[in-house]
Amino acid sequence: MRAHVPRNHSVLYATIQQRLGRLTGSGIHALLKESRIGLEKESLRVNSEGSLALTPHPVALGSPLTHPWITTDYAEPLLELITPPMATFAEALGFLRDVQRFVYPRIGEEILWATSMPCVVRGESSIPLARYGSSNAGTMKTVYRRGLGYRYGRVMQVIAGIHFNYSFGQAFWAGLQGLEGDGVPLREFIDTRYFALLRNLQRLGWLVPYLFGASPAVCKSFLCGQPNRLRQFDPGTYYEPWATSLRMGDIGYQNNQENKRGIKANYDSLDAYVESLRCAIETPCPEYEAIGVKVDGKYRQLNGNILQIENEYYSTVRPKQVPIGNEKPTLALTRRGVAYFELRSLDVNAFDPLGVNEEQLHFLEALTLFCLLADSPPIDAVERENIDWNEMTTAHRGREPGLELRRNGAMVSLRAWAAEVTGAMEGVCRVLDEVKGPGYLEALRLQQAKVEDPERTPSARMLREMRENGETFHAFARRMSLKHQRYFMALPEDADRTREFTGLAAGSISDQRAVEAADDIDFDEYLRRYFAQH
Repeated sequence: MRAHVPRNHSVLYATIQQRLGRLTGSGIHALLKESRIGLEKESLRVNSEGSLALTPHPVALGSPLTHPWITTDYAEPLLELITPPMATFAEALGFLRDVQRFVYPRIGEEILWATSMPCVVRGESSIPLARYGSSNAGTMKTVYRRGLGYRYGRVMQVIAGIHFNYSFGQAFWAGLQGLEGDGVPLREFIDTRYFALLRNLQRLGWLVPYLFGASPAVCKSFLCGQPNRLRQFDPGTYYEPWATSLRMGDIGYQNNQENKRGIKANYDSLDAYVESLRCAIETPCPEYEAIGVKVDGKYRQLNGNILQIENEYYSTVRPKQVPIGNEKPTLALTRRGVAYFELRSLDVNAFDPLGVNEEQLHFLEALTLFCLLADSPPIDAVERENIDWNEMTTAHRGREPGLELRRNGAMVSLRAWAAEVTGAMEGVCRVLDEVKGPGYLEALRLQQAKVEDPERTPSARMLREMRENGETFHAFARRMSLKHQRYFMALPEDADRTREFTGLAAGSISDQRAVEAADDIDFDEYLRRYFAQH
């Protein structure tokens, strides 16, 4: 048993309640109103039959290189829809609704796939890389994606997810620092506390796939005939009977070289995190070097190192700072500190047309505050292994009766641990209900019901509906996708929003042309300068 982890978890939870009491007693809790939330939804464009769309990104949606809210992820048909940082969940979800309402009439007969896992993938060559124009910046984005394809295969890159972005306001941080009597510069305090929060979100990260995982099954076409350990649900579907999120399991995107070579992102501090990623970006990987970087005059990848760039690092949570221009993400963090964090482990919610709902967001904000108030010692090698094992085990077997996870050198029931955590979150939810309006305690009660009865989880619901309807995964996902299409097409048009998004689309195309016209060096030199940033 490691001394830095409390043996009695009731002591840990009591400490959280004490800190929460100090927040409310001082009035600093009122500053939680200044927190901001942003959402990112990845969604595949597919044809009416549910196969991957092979059409270019629609011009009417603007340039994916320069549009602030409508872009693409790995593949040309993999849309990424982004909201600005918003003060309330209603605003964020409203924006996400409006941007999807704008997209639908502009993609013709295509639909947005309602699940994280894609379907009817006709091999690697059927997946077109995202295209961003002829500029150096656009070329770099495409080459990076080409490199991912060579390294991990293209199929796993078209898995979609939801990203939850969250920040506390400056006044809250200043008040918390004063309350704790910490005399370091405010930016250092903020960075330190964000990293403590991120460590705790990793420790409890298995809760997210258990409660919200919505990918217990996958279309057989996704695996392209490769050997696997999954079971057959029906002639067109693989699944695992107790799975919550195969997306977060070992058939999802992983960078296995990190484990092979002992390089993992270090969340002890901002400096440690930046240095660990820098090391991975600058350390050659023989397997990737064998691919070649520039072959016959064409770039296959940005480099032959363990990571091409920071974004390649697989993580459930990331500290974020907004880069300026072509600034490297780690350099932005070093220069200006952590601005917000990004939680990346949410599956697309197939049962909601938006892909995410207020129940989920209320719980995630409460979990965020809970993790901020909890003690957060550094994560050693043993705990890092346990964190990864807990996440993988929950993804593949989270609903299994009697399932145990690793905690502090012992095994503990997933349901017992989840009940402990959600029970201890009640005080946080009551405070958030008071400060930001109702919804938090209600959302917590819904999650506690899922802990008590795993059949209430979305993963169980998906398998149940497939059985009751005699549906393959493809048939289920297509049915939900068409249902969501009808929802968006039935929404009344918001003329102001339409003008706003139309203007942004046109402006983004002009912006892309300006970026292309401004290039005055070749791509080789552009890349050299990018990686030379210090």
